[in-house]
Amino acid sequence: MMTKEQYIESLRKMNLKVYLMGELVDNPVDHPMILPSMNSVAMTYELAEKPEYRELMTATSNLTGKTINRFCHLHQSTDDLVKKVKMQRLLGQKTAACFQRCVGMDAFNAIYSTTYEIDKKHGTEYHKRFTDYLKFVQENDLTVDGAMTDPKGDRGLSPSKQADADLYLRIVKVLPEGIVVRGAKAHQTGAVNSHEHLIMPTIAMKEEDADYAVAFAVPSDADGVVMIYGRQSCDTRKMEPGADIDLGNARFGGHEALVIFNDVFVPNERIFMCREYDFAGMMVERFAGYHRQSYGGCKVGVGDVLIGASALAADYNGAAKASHIKDKLIEMTHLNETLYACGIACSAEGESMPAGNYIVNLLLANVCKQNITRMPYEIARLAEDIAGGLMVTMPSEQDFRSSEVGPYIEKYLVGVAGVSTENRMRILRLIENITLGTAAVGYRTESMHGAGSPQAQRVMIARQGDIEGKKLLAKEIARINEGQNG
Repeated sequence: MMTKEQYIESLRKMNLKVYLMGELVDNPVDHPMILPSMNSVAMTYELAEKPEYRELMTATSNLTGKTINRFCHLHQSTDDLVKKVKMQRLLGQKTAACFQRCVGMDAFNAIYSTTYEIDKKHGTEYHKRFTDYLKFVQENDLTVDGAMTDPKGDRGLSPSKQADADLYLRIVKVLPEGIVVRGAKAHQTGAVNSHEHLIMPTIAMKEEDADYAVAFAVPSDADGVVMIYGRQSCDTRKMEPGADIDLGNARFGGHEALVIFNDVFVPNERIFMCREYDFAGMMVERFAGYHRQSYGGCKVGVGDVLIGASALAADYNGAAKASHIKDKLIEMTHLNETLYACGIACSAEGESMPAGNYIVNLLLANVCKQNITRMPYEIARLAEDIAGGLMVTMPSEQDFRSSEVGPYIEKYLVGVAGVSTENRMRILRLIENITLGTAAVGYRTESMHGAGSPQAQRVMIARQGDIEGKKLLAKEIARINEGQNG
């Protein structure tokens, strides 16, 4: 396994093509807007080195028998699935941000089981290819961007019916030694901090969409791969000289990118689906299940930090003893632990796949994510309520440091005795960061759209909910005999 320092150095050695604010970035590793998100990924390596976290952060590979980072692991039991959620909560607590390796881990498990079943039906060799690829990932402890979401264009049209054929990533040429692909993947979490991009189709497909049924892996610096860094609220604060207090979470963050594939060549050994359109839906459904489980861990960990920050804000405001403040903190805790319970439940109810790895209970995973489209918003609302309006009207750090007006801020923004004005400002900026600022991409807004929109989960809940089976239960209890009276 890599250390934190080795991970950072490995990114320096890559020739990534990243655009940010209209300019090509010379060195993404040290760019002040990107650095906090890289620190979050680095934490997944750092904690794996600590003895007290090793049980959660590492696992024994079923492919090599070696100890590996859990983010590179194929789940071998429900215990593995539970540990995954606990690991994600821990990292959320340590970073208060998105740590970005979950998508790759979820893609590994979905592609592993799906390629096994493609081979069984079509006589292909995708499963062996993917197994060899995953051994490579495990041996080198790589961070992998699991990439599913296409730009989609007109949502009312299928991939092959779009006015621009590239609005879904597609195969444009098949060669004896591989394929050439063109298109883009949008909203890609941690793309700039990843060694590899692992691509999957984004929807179930029909025969006319076969060119879009493709899964493969390429290095992040492969020829033709271009990444455009996504904007976040308050992101340019990181560019301000000496910025500290105003950042809220100065050390950690997350990011998303639009990843372009301009006629990228993929060798045969890195192709895991090539026009097997009948399995696109299976891969999507399985990945979505794993990734919706993930949110029952990572968002809960960030929620823990937000609840703690809200309680501190109440302390600093002198309002901690108010009954309504206590009740709001109880409600935030109740909502947060409900999300965690869903993540643990879908993990404990998991089952073995034909390929041998374990999958979550898909119904409960979708219930987990459906709750996450709602409850973090209420947790954030309550946090903003407790923090007070100063959270969004507070003067800048530059004003606070000013010799002319700083003393006024020190005097008039003080809270309870014994707590400095600076510390009060720091906790309010942290709440702002998680609920409104750069960390919101890894908490509030991502809770809505990450791993699929709310409606996507409702479709799966309808599919998995077994309404007909529940009707039979009711008929039996009510002693209904449909042969009588029609």
